[in-house]
Amino acid sequence: MRPAILITHNDQDVFSEAVALCDSAGYAVRLTETQNYLDRPRYGVSEEAVARLEAAVADIGPDVVVFDGILKPSQNYNLASRLETKILDREALILEIFESRASSTESQLQVKLAQMRYEMSRAKERVRLTKMGEQPGFMGIGKFEVDVYYNDIRHRMHGVRAKLQKAGRQRELHRRSRRRAGFGIASLAGYTSAGKTMLFNRLTGEGREHDRRLFTTLSTTTRRAEVGSGAFLVSDTVGFINKLPAYMIEAFRSTLEELLYTDVVMMVVDISDRNHILRQKFVTCTRTLWEIGVRQDRVLYVLNKSDLADAREIEDKIRLLGLQDSQRCVAVSASTGNNIALLKEAMVRVAESEMRGINTW
Repeated sequence: MRPAILITHNDQDVFSEAVALCDSAGYAVRLTETQNYLDRPRYGVSEEAVARLEAAVADIGPDVVVFDGILKPSQNYNLASRLETKILDREALILEIFESRASSTESQLQVKLAQMRYEMSRAKERVRLTKMGEQPGFMGIGKFEVDVYYNDIRHRMHGVRAKLQKAGRQRELHRRSRRRAGFGIASLAGYTSAGKTMLFNRLTGEGREHDRRLFTTLSTTTRRAEVGSGAFLVSDTVGFINKLPAYMIEAFRSTLEELLYTDVVMMVVDISDRNHILRQKFVTCTRTLWEIGVRQDRVLYVLNKSDLADAREIEDKIRLLGLQDSQRCVAVSASTGNNIALLKEAMVRVAESEMRGINTW
C-alpha cells in the first residue's frame, strides 16, 4: 500500500468512506487533515491547514495527498506547488479505482470516457488561465497547445462513444435472444459494498470476487439462476456512491442501461448500516435509478446483511425507509442464505406483474 495523506470533512461517516476509497485505490492513509469546509478559494482548505500539511508531507513523504472534494485546476496547482507532491481530488481518486478494476474491454472504454470527461471539464479552466497569461504548470500543457489538447479530447471521446454504441447494439441482440428463450431477467443494483456480488453468487452459484473494497464490480456479468419452476438471468452491475458525478454515471450508461430492460431491479441495501447512513445511501440509490429511468414498479428492495441486525432493528429501519407497507421488500442474508427462497418468490411476483403490464402491488 502506498502512503497517503487525506484531507476530508470533519464527519466520521464521510471520513470512513474517504478512507475506504483510498484503500480501494491502494493508498494507506498515514495522516488525516479534517476540515469543516473544503471550499476555500485558493487551496480548498485554510492557510493554516496548508501549513500543517507542508510539515506532514516533509515528515511522511506520501505518494499522494487526497482531497475528499472537487478541486478546480487552479486549486490543484496551488496545492501541489505548496506541498510539492501529487494531489488527487475525489473524482480523480474514483477514476484511479475504476481504472484499476476495469477488466473487460467495455468497462475499460467506459473508464476512458469518464477520464476524458474529467479532463474536458478542466481543459476549459486551463484555457481560461492561459488567456489570462497564467501558466497552469501541470500535465504538460503549454500556452499554445491548450486548444489543440481540448479538441484532441473531444475527438478521442467521439471514438470511444462509437465503440460503446457498438457494444450496446451487441448487448441488445443478447437481450432479444434471452427473451426468445423465455428467461426472466433480473438485475442487481445498489450502493457499492452493499453485498450485491455476494448475493449474485448466492442466487447463481457463481464464485465472483467480493470483498469490502469499493467498486469490486465494474463490468456487468450475467448468469442463470433457478427460480421457482423456471429460470432467471441475473446481472450484477457497478455500485453507486454518494456524490458520484453525473458524467461518471453517463460514462457507464451502456452498462447501467441493462437496468432499463429488466423485469426485476433488485436494489440491494445494507440493513446493518446506521440509520442516517442507511437513509443517505437509500436516497442516493433511488435517485440514481430515477435518473437512469428505471420504473419504480420494477424495483424490489433487498435488505441485505440481515444476519447483522435483530428483527426489531430491521422493522425500525424498514419504517425509516418508508417501506413498511410495501410487499416489494425482503430482508435477506447473502452470507448465510437466510430468506433467499422468499427473495426468489418475490422476484417471480414482480416479473409476472411486469409481464402482465400492470402493477399488482
